[in-house]
Amino acid sequence: MNPVLHLSSADWLDMFQHFASLSLLAVGGAITTAPDMHRYLVDETHWLSDAQFTSSIALAQAAPGPNILFVALMGWNVGLNAGAGLGGGGQSAALAAMGVLVAMLGIMLPSSILTYTATRWAHQHRDNIGIRAFKAGMAPIVIALLLATAWLLTAAHHQPARDWPLYALTTATMLLVWHTRIHMLWLIGAGALLGALGIV
Repeated sequence: MNPVLHLSSADWLDMFQHFASLSLLAVGGAITTAPDMHRYLVDETHWLSDAQFTSSIALAQAAPGPNILFVALMGWNVGLNAGAGLGGGGQSAALAAMGVLVAMLGIMLPSSILTYTATRWAHQHRDNIGIRAFKAGMAPIVIALLLATAWLLTAAHHQPARDWPLYALTTATMLLVWHTRIHMLWLIGAGALLGALGIV
């Protein structure tokens, strides 16, 4: 059952500020901040259920388009929960649209401004040893953030004895991406099929 929410203006502002702060930490893409989004939206505020959170990521990753769409889906679900779900009519639709707007502006605006400004400066100083060192130093951070996201998504039941097929599937997928040229859509489709069959 989805949570029923009563969000105030202060709650919407808090959500915007939280996503704006994550925007500046989204090194390697917004997906790397998913663990903190989970902490905030599911564990701390209870604005989303665990199922809504993981479904938002899964749907956005399977759909064509940019990976950032999962943030829009999370905002949409927060708004729907605030408007009594799909049966809430026009009010639910308006709140869902508000959720999308707040989440997407929060996650996109600060990083877009920073990226535009920093990229112009870095391009003008591309031969600087500090710029080259920064680029080399960011690679392990991006990898660590992606591994943290994978860990969060594979621990669906929070029971290692029950989640081992998810760990195995994540490891196999990672190795296939790393060592082969198999397209990601095939791997996503295989994961969806295994999930539909109840294997993972």
